[in-house]
Amino acid sequence: MAFEMLVGLNVVDQEAYARYRAGMTPLLEAAGGTFAHDFEVARTLKTAATHDINRVFVIRFPDRATRDQFFSSPAYLAVREQFFAVSVKGASRLAEYEC
Repeated sequence: MAFEMLVGLNVVDQEAYARYRAGMTPLLEAAGGTFAHDFEVARTLKTAATHDINRVFVIRFPDRATRDQFFSSPAYLAVREQFFAVSVKGASRLAEYEC
């Protein structure tokens, strides 16, 4: 059964975030994952997060174990450390579910 996460971010550096996505997307696809939906959001009207949200996406994996392996892989962590930390001020998992 596929596993999906709905994620909300506060992206503060669009160029660095684009480099993050360019670096991590081939790794994601090699693991069998994909972005099912991806939105840039103009305003946050209401959120339980402690940060504004200007990017929302659904990331899909074949299963939960694949998700865990992907996010703990050294290749992903290297890309994340280089680009994600400087480009994103806040990140929230809004939902996780199997489908």
